[in-house]
Amino acid sequence: MKVADINQLNISTSLPSPKGVALALLEACRQEDVTISEITKLIQTDPALSGRLIQRANATKQTARAVSSISDAVSRVGLTAVKQLAMGFSLIDQYQKGSSQGFDYQEFWSHSLLMAIAMQELGKVTRVTAPDELFACGLMMRIGCLALASIYPDKYSEILLKQSPDITLSQLEQQYLQTDHNELTAAMLIHFGFPTIFVESIYYHETPDESGFSEGSRPYQIVHLLYLAKQIADFALTEESTRNQHISALILLGGKIGLDTETFGAFIDQIVQEWHAWGAILKIPVMDFPLPFHKMMNASAPRPENATNAAALRILLVEDDPTSLILTKELLSNVLGHTVFTTGDGQQALALAMEVLPHIVITDWMMPVMNGLELTRALRATDWGQNLYVIMLTSIEDEEEVIKAFDAGVDDYITKPINIRAFRARLRAAWHYRQLQESWERDREQLKRFAAELAVTNRKLEYFALTDMLTELPNRRSGMEALAETWSVANRSGQLMAVMLLDIDHFKVINDNYGHAIGDKVLKELSAVIRKTARKGDTFCRMGGEEFLVVCQLGNSDAKSVILFAERLRQQISQQQINIGEINIQITISIGVALKEPGMKSEDHLVNAADKALYAAKNAGRNRVFLALKNKLLPAPSITAQPPAKT
Repeated sequence: MKVADINQLNISTSLPSPKGVALALLEACRQEDVTISEITKLIQTDPALSGRLIQRANATKQTARAVSSISDAVSRVGLTAVKQLAMGFSLIDQYQKGSSQGFDYQEFWSHSLLMAIAMQELGKVTRVTAPDELFACGLMMRIGCLALASIYPDKYSEILLKQSPDITLSQLEQQYLQTDHNELTAAMLIHFGFPTIFVESIYYHETPDESGFSEGSRPYQIVHLLYLAKQIADFALTEESTRNQHISALILLGGKIGLDTETFGAFIDQIVQEWHAWGAILKIPVMDFPLPFHKMMNASAPRPENATNAAALRILLVEDDPTSLILTKELLSNVLGHTVFTTGDGQQALALAMEVLPHIVITDWMMPVMNGLELTRALRATDWGQNLYVIMLTSIEDEEEVIKAFDAGVDDYITKPINIRAFRARLRAAWHYRQLQESWERDREQLKRFAAELAVTNRKLEYFALTDMLTELPNRRSGMEALAETWSVANRSGQLMAVMLLDIDHFKVINDNYGHAIGDKVLKELSAVIRKTARKGDTFCRMGGEEFLVVCQLGNSDAKSVILFAERLRQQISQQQINIGEINIQITISIGVALKEPGMKSEDHLVNAADKALYAAKNAGRNRVFLALKNKLLPAPSITAQPPAKT
C-alpha cells in the first residue's frame, strides 16, 4: 500500500478537513483516557450531528427500544464509529459544492452515501465486523477524489474529462498529479484515526485481487465487500440506457457472498430504500429507479433495430372488419406460415392475449369498444405485455398520428391495403426481436441458476469452514469470530462479557484404552449434551482435541449466572452414561471461567484468563469449575458436591 505524503506534496492546508465538533472529536479521541461522558457533552453542542447520530443508532435495530439520548447513541454505535461518522457528516455539510467545475459534488456524496448504506447492509449479512464501522468506511472510501478536486480544481476537471474505458481515473491522476485518490484517501483516513484494517482494505477497493490478503481473512472479506458496494453505487448512478449491462455482474457478486438471485434483488431494493431515507436527512439528491431491482433482473431484452430471418410465430390478430380479418389471417397463416388467433375488438383481444400469450399482436387502429392505441397501452401496463411486439394496421399516414402510436408503445406499423413484401419484412423484424428476447431470457435464467448454485455452494463452504465436522459444533475459527464480535459489542455498549473453557478429564486415557474411534464417539456424545444444555444466545465451539470454548451472551454474563450455568453443565455431563456397543464410559469435565475486566486490552487476554482458571481446576483435582477474577483463581462452590468420577 502506497500512502500519499501530505507534507511532501505541500497540500496539507488544502485538504478537506472536519470542522467544529467533528474536529474537536478527532482531537478528543486521540486521548486514551477520553470518556463517553466527555464525548456526549461534545456532541450535544451540535444539534445537527446529534440528530444524525441518533438516527444512525436507531438504524442499527439492535433492540426494539429506540434510542433518544446522545449517550445511548454513542454506546450503541461505538466511540470509533461515532468519530468516523462525525468526520463524514462534517465533510458532507462543508463540501456540498466547490470550485472544481468538472467535479459533481452532489453526485459524489450521493454515491458515497449509497456505498455507506450498502456496506452497512453487507456487514449485517456477512457479520465480518460492526455494520456502523462499515457504514463509515463506505462513506469515506473515496474521499481522496474530493481532496484532489479541492486541491487542483481546474486540473482535476480536465482529468475527469479524459476518462475512458482504456485508462482508469487512478492512472490519469498519477500521470498528471503524481498521486491518486486511493493514496490520498489512505493518508487522510490514517490522519482521521481509522483502524489500519479498514485503511488497507479501502486502498485496494477498486482492485481487490491486487491486495494480497489471505483468502478468507477479515481484510480479504472487507475489501471484497467494499468492491461490491462500489459496484452497487455505480449501478444506481449510471445512465438508465446502460444499466442492464451491469445486472449480470452484480448478480454474480451477490452469489459470491451467498445471496441467491431473489434474495439479492430484495437486498438491493432495501439498500435503495435506505438511500432515499438518508438522502433526505443529509440533504443529498438521490435517483429513483424506474423499476425495483428484482424487476429489472427479469426485464425483457433490448429491442433490435433490424432483422434478417423469419419463422413461425404465435400471432394475435385484432381486426373489426370481417373481410380484412379473413384476408390478413389467410396471409399470415397460409402464405407466411404463422399460428394466428383472431378477435374483433380490443377488449376481447386483451382477454385472449392473457390466455394464448402471443409473440406478436397485430391490431387495427380504429375499432369499437377499445381501439388499437388503448389496447396497446393496456398490454404495456402488464409485466408480460412488456415483451410483446405490437404492429399497428392503419390507413392513416399522418406523421403526428404515427408518432402518437409509437408513444403509446407500438413497435411498428403497416398501412392498408397490406403489401405482402412490406408485411413480410415487418414480421421478419418481429421474429428477430423474439429470437433475441428468448436468447436473453435463456442467458438470464442460466445466470440466475448459476448465481443460485453459487450462493448455495458458498453457504456450504462457509458452513464447512466454520463447522467442526466431527461434533457439528462451530469450529475454532467460528468461535474466534464470535468472540471478536462479542468483545467489540461489549466494548461499545459497556456490557459484561464472559467466556468458559471446557476440557474433558483424562481424555487421553480413553483414546489409549479404547482407541481414537471410540474417543471420537465420546466427543460427539459430549457435543450432543452441550447442545441440549446450552443457553439461548451462548456460542459453543470446539477449539481442538477435547477442549471447547463458550462465549456467553452479553445479557447473561454476570459472575453468578455464568458460574451457575458452568456448574449445571459440569453436573449434567458427569451424570451422563455414554454407551458405545458394550463399552460404558462416564466422563467429567473441568471448566475455567473468566469475566471481562477493565485492564484487559483484547479478547485474547480474556481467553488466557479462562485458560488459567481451567488449569487451576485441573490441578485442584478435575471435575470442577474455577473462576479467574481480579488476578485470582477462585473455586466455584459446587451446587451438588461429589467426588471426581473415574474414567
